[in-house]
Amino acid sequence: MKQLTHSDVKNKQQQFPITIVCDAIRTPENIGMCFRISESFGVEKIFFHENSPSVENRKVINTARNTINKINYEYYTNFEETIQQLKQEGNTIIGIEITDKSINIQDFDFKNNQKIVLLLGSERNGIENINLVDTTIAIPMYGKNSSMNVIHSLAITLYEVTNQLAVSKNKK
Repeated sequence: MKQLTHSDVKNKQQQFPITIVCDAIRTPENIGMCFRISESFGVEKIFFHENSPSVENRKVINTARNTINKINYEYYTNFEETIQQLKQEGNTIIGIEITDKSINIQDFDFKNNQKIVLLLGSERNGIENINLVDTTIAIPMYGKNSSMNVIHSLAITLYEVTNQLAVSKNKK
C-alpha cells in the first residue's frame, strides 16, 4: 500500500446545485473551513453575513488554504431578504438544525429538490429565524451531547447530499 499525495489524486471536480448560507457565523476558523469543505463537495456558492470575518482575515485565509479563490461567495446584509431571494430563484431552504419537526438526515430525500440551500446557524444561537426555512434536518447523535460544531454538521450534511445526488445522476 502506498499513501497518495495531492497530485496523485484526481477528483471528479463535479459541481452540485447547492448554496450555503451562513447565518451570522463569527469564528474565523469556521468561515475558513466553510470554504474548504464547500469547495471539496462541489458547492456552487456561499453567503456570509457582512459581520462575519472577511476573506482578508489571516485565520480565515490560513484555514481555507487556497479554496477562497475556487468558490463563489458574497456577503449579505439582510438575512430575511437573502433567504426570500433564494426562494424566488427556486431553491429549497434546508436548515441544519434540531427542531421538533427535523427529519433525520439519512431519511431526507435531497434528490427531490432542484436547487438546495443549506442554512447554517450561528455557533451560539443556531438559525435566527427558523420560520424562513422550508424544512430542517438533523444528524442523529448517540452520545450525551446534542450538538456539534457547525462546520462538522455541514461536512456530514454535504456528504449525504452529494452522495444522494451523485447516485441519482449515475442512475439516469
